[in-house]
Amino acid sequence: MDQCKIGRLIRQLRREKGLTQEELAERFRVSARTVSRWETGVSQS
Repeated sequence: MDQCKIGRLIRQLRREKGLTQEELAERFRVSARTVSRWETGVSQS
């Protein structure tokens, strides 16, 4: 899977569970910005 497909899957599953990016971030103990990057397929090189 490429990063875009993974991001779409994360977003889809998050929405199915009724979670915001902030709520998902709290559960994984990361920032909401990190979740946003996961969902958009953006990564730091």
